[in-house]
Amino acid sequence: MLPPAGQHHLPPSGHKPTSTVKQTPIVQFAFFMLGSVLLIYSLKELDDILLPLLFSALFTLLLLPICRWLELRKVPRVLAIILCLLLVLLVFAGIIFGFGSQLAQFQSEIPKLQDKLMEFFNEAQAWAHTKFGYQPMSIADVKDTTMKALKKSGGTYLGTTLNTTSAVLSNLAQVLIYIFCLLFYRDHLRQFMFRFVAPDKRTAVLHTVDNIQTVVQAYISGLFKVIIIVAILNGIGLVALGVKFAVFFAIFASVLAVIPYIGIMIGATIPAIITLVETGSILQASLVVGVFVVVQFLEGNFITPMITGSQVSINPLAAILALILGNELWGTPGMILSIPLIAVIKVVLDANKTTEPWGFLLGDTAEGEDSTKPETKQPGGLQKLWNRAIGKAA
Repeated sequence: MLPPAGQHHLPPSGHKPTSTVKQTPIVQFAFFMLGSVLLIYSLKELDDILLPLLFSALFTLLLLPICRWLELRKVPRVLAIILCLLLVLLVFAGIIFGFGSQLAQFQSEIPKLQDKLMEFFNEAQAWAHTKFGYQPMSIADVKDTTMKALKKSGGTYLGTTLNTTSAVLSNLAQVLIYIFCLLFYRDHLRQFMFRFVAPDKRTAVLHTVDNIQTVVQAYISGLFKVIIIVAILNGIGLVALGVKFAVFFAIFASVLAVIPYIGIMIGATIPAIITLVETGSILQASLVVGVFVVVQFLEGNFITPMITGSQVSINPLAAILALILGNELWGTPGMILSIPLIAVIKVVLDANKTTEPWGFLLGDTAEGEDSTKPETKQPGGLQKLWNRAIGKAA
């Protein structure tokens, strides 16, 4: 029998209809794995677009305080951004000029190194013939084999060099354009971000963005300081050992420090081999390696922690895994970006109670408890944070 008009059946009190469908853990895990695979595949395929953008974002955060400082001095925003870009170009030009002058001196000694290398090669062949009966190769055979290999792969190397050079110049132009746009439209981008955030949650978002900026600035500015200090220490050690081109190898190894753990190993290998060829002494080559090992120990345990403090507190296991993943995704640029990116990911994870345990997993076990306290809980922290976000210099 139908109910009278105007009356409706109501569900019993305490029972509300729900449409939520709960998935089993295995289904959730399957979706998670599928999403991860799609994400990694997309990052791999979009490297030509993402790499310039990521480098631009890092340099933008580094140049932002300088741009704000210039704007506070009544410098127009466009002119302030242009001055920041000129500063970046001057820094890179100085690095290239310094390397170029040292490389020119190194190239003038290459013929002598080749002759000594052939002498060392002949002595090694003679030792192998005496110990193991190895049939030595003549110098003519070695040269003939080398020339055939160069003729076979010379075109490939030339094409690769030209492609790499053009790609570097193209990416540099893209990075400069992206930096200009990000600095110029930063207020617009902030308003765009706030349109996705409820008003009561904007303080937490401001705190997270502020932490990301602090971490990136601490990492990049600290990295430049570490490179200078490591170059000086490497130079002192190599000069004391009488290594040829000590200044060049000291700067070369320190610049490779942008690739944590692996860069210093590559930077130590070349001067050790050249020292072995020059002197024929395994002990002398071992001492060269020892210089880099000692400097690496000082850098990892004292120099970097003193400069960056606890701002970039990533444990070594997470850093190594990030390096491997960055190399698999984007090669050497991925290795350079891996540490600042994993530090940014840690800040984002720490900002949410649900994901905070994962941020703790990425963090260093030696970091203090005070470093995890939000700035908004400190006296005056919220007001300072809000002033930085929406102030006239923003």
